[in-house]
Amino acid sequence: MAVYTQLNDADLNQLLTDYDLGTLAGYQGIDGGIENTNYFISLNNAGQQGEYVLTLFEELSYEELPYFVELCQWLSERQIAVPFAIKDKHGIGLKKLKNRPAVIQPRFYGKHVGQQSLTPAHCAAIGKVLGEFHVAADNFYLQRQAHRGVFWWRRESELIAAKLPADDAAILREEVARFDQLRECPGDIKVGTIHGDLFHDNVLFQGTKVSAVLDLYNAATAFLLYDLAIVANDWCCNADGSIDPLREKALLEAYASARPFTTDEYAAWPVLTCTAAMRFWLSRLIPWLDEQSEQKLKDPDELKQILNYRRLNPSSLP
Repeated sequence: MAVYTQLNDADLNQLLTDYDLGTLAGYQGIDGGIENTNYFISLNNAGQQGEYVLTLFEELSYEELPYFVELCQWLSERQIAVPFAIKDKHGIGLKKLKNRPAVIQPRFYGKHVGQQSLTPAHCAAIGKVLGEFHVAADNFYLQRQAHRGVFWWRRESELIAAKLPADDAAILREEVARFDQLRECPGDIKVGTIHGDLFHDNVLFQGTKVSAVLDLYNAATAFLLYDLAIVANDWCCNADGSIDPLREKALLEAYASARPFTTDEYAAWPVLTCTAAMRFWLSRLIPWLDEQSEQKLKDPDELKQILNYRRLNPSSLP
C-alpha cells in the first residue's frame, strides 16, 4: 500500500491555492509503492480536466530532495520522459503538505510490462532511452553520492558476512574487491548521473515505446555503465537467473546508438554486471537475514543466481 499519509479535500485545496492548475475535481490513493505516499488528482481548469500525481515523501527529507527535483526538471527540459515537480505561482516545485515534502507532477500513461514478458523490442527501447538519459544529464550541475554505493557495500558486506555460508561471504568480498580495483584505475570509463534503480517496474510502456521513466530517487553520480548493468541484469534475465543474449544484444546496441562506449568500458562491462548483481543481492540479503525486520520483500536468491551466472558467463559489449 502506497498511502501512508491520509489526505482530505481541505488538505488538497490548501495546497492548490499556490498553483494555477485549476480546482479539485477528485483524487485517489495509488497502491503499489513502498517508500512514498502517492495520489492521482484530477483538476478542472477552464472546462478542461487535467490529471496529475501528488507525491508525499515519507523517507527522504526536505533537505535531500532538491537534487532530485532539479534533476527531473533538467531531464524533462531535454525531452526525457520523467515525472517532474510542477512549479507553483512563485516558481517553487518542492512543497510541504502534512509536514512532509511534496510535489505535484504530470501524470504519465502506459503500462508496466512483466519481467518474463519483456522482448528484445522492449529492451531496445529502454536501452535507447537510458543512453539518451545519460547524454541529457551529462552536464547536470549537481552531484550526489549513491546512498547504497561503494562505501555502503564495503561496510555491509563485512557486517553480514558472518551470517552467510562461507562460499557466499567469499563471493561478496571478491566482488567488492573487483570493483575497488576497477575504481582505482578507471581509465576512460564514463562517470555521470545515473538512474540507479531502473528495474522494469519503474518504466511505463505504450506498446513497445517507453512512455515514462519513473522513480528517480536513487539517482546519483557513478559509472554510467553500472546503470546499464543494473538494467541488463533485470530486463534480460530468465527465470533461472541466466541472461537472454537476444534481449541483452538489443539493449546494448540501442544504448550504444545514443551513447557510444569508450575503450575501457569494454573491459569493465563483465565486472560491472557482477557489481550490479552483488549490490542488489546484498540489499535484499540484509532484511532477509534480519530477524527483527518486517520488510522481507524480495528473495535475495534471485540476484544470487544472476551473479553466479554473470561470474561464469561474462558477456561482451557490442
